[in-house]
Amino acid sequence: MDDIFTIIRASLLIVSAIFILLAALGILRFKDDLERVLYARIHILGVADMACILALLVLGEPLLAGAYFILAPFASHAMANGFFYGEDKQ
Repeated sequence: MDDIFTIIRASLLIVSAIFILLAALGILRFKDDLERVLYARIHILGVADMACILALLVLGEPLLAGAYFILAPFASHAMANGFFYGEDKQ
């Protein structure tokens, strides 16, 4: 029975690692010539955040995953809000 859980945990970690690599490729793919590239990059980082939460749950850290699940959207919103309101102020 433990072998089945080990296989499931390993496959979920591999899936989350693939999501993180895809998110990294997505960030590198966007060039800085787009008008609102920061918003696209924040969206891509949301995929990496969910993959990290999945990995933390698989590794047996539910409190850390819960804290990350709550705090990551606040950090993303703060970055987007700072970019939006600080854009015209020089």
